[in-house]
Amino acid sequence: MTWVALFLVLVFAGGSALLRWGTRWGSKTEERTRVMPGDDYLDGGSPSRVAMTRAISIAAPPERVWPWIAQLGRGAGWYSVDWLDNGRRISAQHVVSWIPEPAPGDATAVGYLRHMDSGQALVWWVDGVRFFGSRARLVTCFRLYSEGRGTRLISRMSADAVGPPAPLALLVFRAVDSIMARRQLLGIRDRVELGPERRSTSRATETGSGDQYQSYEVIYAGGESAGVAGKEHAARWRESAIEDGILEATSVASG
Repeated sequence: MTWVALFLVLVFAGGSALLRWGTRWGSKTEERTRVMPGDDYLDGGSPSRVAMTRAISIAAPPERVWPWIAQLGRGAGWYSVDWLDNGRRISAQHVVSWIPEPAPGDATAVGYLRHMDSGQALVWWVDGVRFFGSRARLVTCFRLYSEGRGTRLISRMSADAVGPPAPLALLVFRAVDSIMARRQLLGIRDRVELGPERRSTSRATETGSGDQYQSYEVIYAGGESAGVAGKEHAARWRESAIEDGILEATSVASG
């Protein structure tokens, strides 16, 4: 075996190990096999699919964690890599006063809110988007579990894809999402466990502007919006929510 061949083997092995670590970061075997809300959304779809389960423990009860999950991507930013996925806006360090409670049909960059168990789980759904030459469907689930006096937060991102480039598209998706999802879970934990002084300082800087903490548009089920109008695909996913019967077209028109 030449040095070049050995190098390529090592790179491949290292990359595979790193990808495996990223797609299951922090999660236990029983958490990766656990049935989660939204797992059935991809039933009957393409055999080219992936499911990535990550988890983190947070030193606070679920009722303190829930508000941070509830406002994620709904005007408070994404708590991840702000310069990459939030238009360089800094995600909120406190629970934003003007963001409404989540409701089925809310639409943002990760699709529309298809399922909610208040205080426990949110499931976002994208019914079809072009990605690396393939058509992909995405499910994003956040689920809270009590863990002693704290919380176990499990996130699962599932996707399938159709088209010849589907395996490559899902490989790229796994790599990118592994970076963002890990940073997001750490961002949630850090915010929940943030000291009261720092949280108060952040709250004091709130201006009431809908795009202060998030550039990607969010359109709430009631019709109000935040973020930068037209930024990303919230309007498209809102139409999907109407087509799927999650939102009624009559109520949307009257709103």
